[in-house]
Amino acid sequence: MILSNRNIVHLDLDTFFVSVERLVNPSLAGRPVIIGGMSDRGVVATCSYEARKFGVSSAMPMKMARMLCRDAIFIRGDMELYSRYSHLVTEIIAERAPVFEKASVDEHYLDVTGMDRFFGVQKWCHELRQAIIQNTGLPISLGLSVNKTVSKIATGEAKPNGELQVPGDIVQPFLFPLSIRKIPGIGDKTYHLLRSMGVSTIGTLSHIPQEMMERVMGKNGIILWERANGIDTTPVQPYTESKSVSTETTFEQDTTDIIRMKEILVRMVEKLAFSLREQQKLTSCVTVRIRYSNFDTHTIQQQLPYTAFDHILIPVVKNLFDKVYQRRMLIRLIGVRFSKLVPGNQQINMFENSEEMINLYQAMDRMKHKYGDKVVGRAVASS
Repeated sequence: MILSNRNIVHLDLDTFFVSVERLVNPSLAGRPVIIGGMSDRGVVATCSYEARKFGVSSAMPMKMARMLCRDAIFIRGDMELYSRYSHLVTEIIAERAPVFEKASVDEHYLDVTGMDRFFGVQKWCHELRQAIIQNTGLPISLGLSVNKTVSKIATGEAKPNGELQVPGDIVQPFLFPLSIRKIPGIGDKTYHLLRSMGVSTIGTLSHIPQEMMERVMGKNGIILWERANGIDTTPVQPYTESKSVSTETTFEQDTTDIIRMKEILVRMVEKLAFSLREQQKLTSCVTVRIRYSNFDTHTIQQQLPYTAFDHILIPVVKNLFDKVYQRRMLIRLIGVRFSKLVPGNQQINMFENSEEMINLYQAMDRMKHKYGDKVVGRAVASS
């Protein structure tokens, strides 16, 4: 029996990008929809349940997706539109939930522990889900249980567009028959390793000695063993849009050298964007700051679709600098900040980029991770 007095909710917007597209174009309902790069060299960002029946999946080359599902509707996604709906859902949750964490553009965790003293938690969760559906038109699934792991798995079992509560006394009977693929954090490599050990269900995994899991998989083995047994003490991290990453440079001599300043801004963006990707985070707000030689300080910011890509962020930063630098006085300091961060990764922009672009970023990031973030950068920064 899992003993816990916590009530943790997991909310997940079903096939989020596809659902938004169907709001805009209702004729897409019930049809296989694939969103991603439109050329054969592009990559699938996401697809509808109807397309999945043909074997289409995220990160698949678009050329293969076209072969598997020739009758699908192919769409190059609109991250600005998706970001707008993501913010709308977050606003609805923020109005009602005491503590919530935005886990990605389409996922939220809520800690509603103690609310059962005032009214039924399950009823409150149901009403929140209905409010999201009624105010956005988007399908959303909900899981309610004693911790984040079980709640997330419950959400998966509630899909599509459903809700499921798993009380503490039935956590293990609920988990044990399920495939190990249902455990958050199990990727293909871990899955195949466990299958080679004869492990296919969560119940089987839960009965492997913890010491053996640690020997085979290190600390990650302990985490997986705990999750298989319904144990997860991870707190819901309160979401705040003030979370940010930033950097700035103070010049030894005040300057009006615009070319040099833009080169420095590009390096700042490359450094911060690499940091976001390392942390698997995305930004939706860019701020540029300048300080003149007389210490007057000015900032300007811009909302943008969630991203962690240099080539998207650099033009935004350059444009903001052009807008804020109006007095043509000597500048003492320049800085860049990325805020309104949310967990996620650069694959969210697959529908804007070719497979080669994704691979290029991954290769650069591997080099930066191994040799430092200055090992590779853009050769021309002033254009």
